[in-house]
Amino acid sequence: MRLPRRKVLKAAIGLGALGLAGSVIGVLRSRGYDAARPKLVGLEPWQFVVVEHLARRVCAADAPGVVTPDDADVAGFVDAYVAKMPRRMRRDLGRFLGVVEQVAPAFSGFASRFSRLAPSDQDRVLASLESSASDLLRGGFEGIKALLFMGYYRDARTWRVIGYDGPRVDAAPP
Repeated sequence: MRLPRRKVLKAAIGLGALGLAGSVIGVLRSRGYDAARPKLVGLEPWQFVVVEHLARRVCAADAPGVVTPDDADVAGFVDAYVAKMPRRMRRDLGRFLGVVEQVAPAFSGFASRFSRLAPSDQDRVLASLESSASDLLRGGFEGIKALLFMGYYRDARTWRVIGYDGPRVDAAPP
């Protein structure tokens, strides 16, 4: 079967224009990240910003006076932890953070990236990841949630939230 040259040319021009538009959108959507950290060791600035926003939603305080994820420096913990991960795991985590930032909001009906959404809209995006039909998305969400909780509950000020009064290293035996 032969295709007319005109149709092939139109298809090539259309695909080229689509690729160019996608590149322009990608560049525009990946600008404007301001990581408040002077030196990152494991994350890119945009990834650090996404982790900050994820931590604020996943580890959100449900009572007044509870330590916030920013106070516990959860994103700083994740940055240091990621620096010690094997290269392939860092790559996979970075890709998942990209999905959370750019793709997941679009599938939840939002035109903006995750870090620019209102907290209630971020909660909707995270709920969609948590209940996704895709094992990969659900697993990625569970993995990032575990990493964020590791960063949050390592701070002794958070222990009272869950009724933990600390290690009993020097306690007398019963």
